[in-house]
Amino acid sequence: MRRIGLRALAVPGLISLAILLVAVAVPLLPLADPVRQDVANRLAGPSAAHWLGQDEYGRDVLSRILWGARVSLSVAFAATAVAAVIGTLLGILGGYFRGVVELATVRVAEIVLCFPPLLLALLVVTLLGPGAGTLIFSLSILFAPGFARVAYGETLSARALDYVTAQEALGAPTGRILVRTLLPNIAAPLIVQFSLTVASAMVLESGLSFLGLGVVPPSPSWGLMIRGARATMEQAPLLLAWPCLALTLTVLLLNLLCDRLRDALDPRGRAAGRPGFLRRVLALPAAAAPGASVPGLLAVEGLTLQVPGPAGPVQVVRDVGFSLAPGETLAIVGESGSGKTLTGLAIMGLLPPAVTPVAGRILFTGRDGSVRDLLRLPEREMRRLRGRDLSMIFQDPSSSLNPLVRIGVQVAESLRAHGVAEGVKGRVVALLRQVGLPDPERQAMAYPHEVSGGQRQRVMIAAAIANHPRLLLADEPTTALDVTVQAQILALLAALKRAEGVMGMVFVTHNLAVVADIADRAVVMYAGEVVEEGPVAELFAAPRHPYTAALIASMPEGEADRLTAIPGAVPQPWAMPAGCRFAPRCAMAMEACGATSPALAEIAPGRATRCLRWKEMA
Repeated sequence: MRRIGLRALAVPGLISLAILLVAVAVPLLPLADPVRQDVANRLAGPSAAHWLGQDEYGRDVLSRILWGARVSLSVAFAATAVAAVIGTLLGILGGYFRGVVELATVRVAEIVLCFPPLLLALLVVTLLGPGAGTLIFSLSILFAPGFARVAYGETLSARALDYVTAQEALGAPTGRILVRTLLPNIAAPLIVQFSLTVASAMVLESGLSFLGLGVVPPSPSWGLMIRGARATMEQAPLLLAWPCLALTLTVLLLNLLCDRLRDALDPRGRAAGRPGFLRRVLALPAAAAPGASVPGLLAVEGLTLQVPGPAGPVQVVRDVGFSLAPGETLAIVGESGSGKTLTGLAIMGLLPPAVTPVAGRILFTGRDGSVRDLLRLPEREMRRLRGRDLSMIFQDPSSSLNPLVRIGVQVAESLRAHGVAEGVKGRVVALLRQVGLPDPERQAMAYPHEVSGGQRQRVMIAAAIANHPRLLLADEPTTALDVTVQAQILALLAALKRAEGVMGMVFVTHNLAVVADIADRAVVMYAGEVVEEGPVAELFAAPRHPYTAALIASMPEGEADRLTAIPGAVPQPWAMPAGCRFAPRCAMAMEACGATSPALAEIAPGRATRCLRWKEMA
């Protein structure tokens, strides 16, 4: 991801660097004196001696443009640097110490934000007089509160993290914690804020210079050039065009650099540089059109997903396939890092921007009987399916529900999004009653924080089933709940599936006990691959892959004193073993396992395994 982020920064970064180098080195360039007048040739057009022509006093326009870049960029960078130092210091102190210090730093800085920026700058310049020094002072006052707010918010988040607490527990001095621990961890958004502020400072400097309250003539400045060209714009329109074009392109370039910096410094940023849905559609090779019908409700075939890695793209899910019949519950089981959640998100078309489908297809039979390849559907069509034909329950209802919106409104959104306009309030109450919420009329008016974790998950389920979806995907919906509430939610999901009749469910989990309670069939995933598939009863009674057997053996049972653990860990996507991916952790591994990657082979109707020694487990 870092390599792709640097590649995205290359173009705006190099052009910005070139502009800065020209501005710094402009005294060394063979240019005409930017203030030398030649009134006899005023308003002359471009020539061999004056490439961009001469202004109203006969001065060389190209020289003034380049010297103006030096002046404008110097003022903008100086003002931004001063604002960054002051604002960051205020924000870190206020966020770390809180209380009176917060009131004296961040809150006082925010008072400046109450004043219109241009009017405040005009006030300062009017009191102190025009000039570059006054501009830097006034602009730094304007932009310091922006840095203070960014630093304050980031410090509040970082202040509660364990690495800061660990430094405090070690007795580290406060100054060291602020400078060496907090500051490096909040630097990324401050760098982005810096690039954005430079662009804003250039615009304000040009505006004040245009009004005669900025850079003092005859010093070249883009704002002064625009002011001078305004009087002769009908005689020499190019004189107005050149400084406007230079200012516009520089500001646009700095804004582009800001966007690219944000994406490069954000680990969740768009690694591929395109909107997720465009990349999902365009990155895939063309697939054969599905037939008139697909056996069952869902068929995942050869699904392969990749992400950027340190040495190039790496596959995090490889050649995954399974099917689901109407009314059936399929569990996808595996440790963290096995690819089960990404597989579920691929079905919903909600993959993170850094994850790209590169092969396979996901065939889904809709309400009207038509078969669609979900991987290749445009985002507009996917939106029509989500919440109506396809629905999803997320793992943590606390983060999935909007804390500022009442429960009833959030459930109603899923109805209104698909054209339901009448009787919405009554249907919301009925849904909340269906999922077992007591006093649903009152609960519909509550906010998420006013109900328990189990009740929040019931609200998520109510929103998910509001439009009677054909496929319900549940991504570890009981992980954040205690054991008693887990059992209630599982019983609720089973009852809802029976009530809906034809609704199929894909249940993503790492808990085999949950699988035994709710699923008809299971797909066991390890390191991005399906290693075994079959009916749940047969998998538990007679596993045919060592990983499945190890998962079953690691389940708590009876009054055992010790739990059986699987040695080792799931390999990282960029460090997969050459042969069987489970071989380094497998007690049955042999030499051939490290040399050959076994294929997923059908060993009986409805049973498949990816193991060379599966017969020895019979």
